[in-house]
Amino acid sequence: MSRFSGLSIFLVAATVLAAFVLLSAIPAAAQATISTGSIQGTITDPQGAVVTGANVIVTNRGTGQKSNFTTSSTGAFSTGALIPGNYNVRVEAKGFQSVEKPVVVEVGAITPANIKMTVGQATQTITVEGTAVAVNTEQATLQGVITTQQIDNLPFNGRNFLDLAQLEPGVQIQDGTNFDPTKNGFSSISFGGRFGRTARIEVDGIDISDETVGTTTQNLSASAIQEFSAAQSSLDLSSEITSSGSVNVVTRSGSSTLHGQGFYLFRDKRAGLANFPGGQDLPFQRNHFGGNLGGPLWKDKLFFFLDAEHIKQDAVSPVVFDPPFGFNATFGSPVRDTEALGKLDWTIGSIGFLKNAHAFYRFTYENNSSVSPFSFGGPSVSPFINR
Repeated sequence: MSRFSGLSIFLVAATVLAAFVLLSAIPAAAQATISTGSIQGTITDPQGAVVTGANVIVTNRGTGQKSNFTTSSTGAFSTGALIPGNYNVRVEAKGFQSVEKPVVVEVGAITPANIKMTVGQATQTITVEGTAVAVNTEQATLQGVITTQQIDNLPFNGRNFLDLAQLEPGVQIQDGTNFDPTKNGFSSISFGGRFGRTARIEVDGIDISDETVGTTTQNLSASAIQEFSAAQSSLDLSSEITSSGSVNVVTRSGSSTLHGQGFYLFRDKRAGLANFPGGQDLPFQRNHFGGNLGGPLWKDKLFFFLDAEHIKQDAVSPVVFDPPFGFNATFGSPVRDTEALGKLDWTIGSIGFLKNAHAFYRFTYENNSSVSPFSFGGPSVSPFINR
């Protein structure tokens, strides 16, 4: 590579990073993008009159990052883009007691945080308990958010990261083999009975949809996901164009404390699994294991997160023919899938006119192979190796 071309690549990369930092730092009146959320609210006194010039401190409870805002002449404040997670909103104003309120920021959503102040000394603090169910009055988008708690605690077969979208009304999973034999092991989503080929799947703002045959260009470990939203009508303007619906995924980040988890899932035909179609007693074994680890590298500034999992499945698949054909067949159908993710998050903070600046670097990897019948339905003795 020439010196000139190397310098050009460096300048392009630096420009992209600078643009990302600028876009993530500029506050907006009511901003929520496909990879972030935001908080918006109005501060009032006991009589319902707006409180102007109040100091609003928004703290990310996971990383400790603090951002300061001031209410406008209408008593309103807006944080602009925030990373999804748990936050604490503290309001301080002269002549009023300080108020603290826990708020959950979800991907693609504007979270309301309207607070009523109480007359008193600012040194006194009132804690307002958050509500379990909140109605979003700021957006007309019809969407649902799948949280970290649901991803961690609800059982779902195969740990495919899209499967939990079925918790939302009108959503069904479509197997990738319905689109193309090269999509064995991949999934897409059908919204309201519409064909899932045109569904948009985005991770941290990057579109990973397969534009050729549908589904996605890669799978993602479920334990690497912070949360995701499934939207099917009145889509936000930040979403990609689609005739069906979209899924916006935000990956996890490290926090101020070291945390991690591991899992191992095992199945074997000898453990009492039912016979295959046609009553054939064929061998089957599946080993699925992985884990993640995240934490701080530089307190309140730089965080890391690592996640990986592997599937090793060995089986002999049956091929059952209907009458008048009086024979059955089998073929070996092993599955191997390795998924990995690494992420660095840098909390830049305020630099001059920039506020809430944040940058991240994410690396994802997947290597999978499987053997399945080369057909779109019905028996087939033509195994297809997909890598």
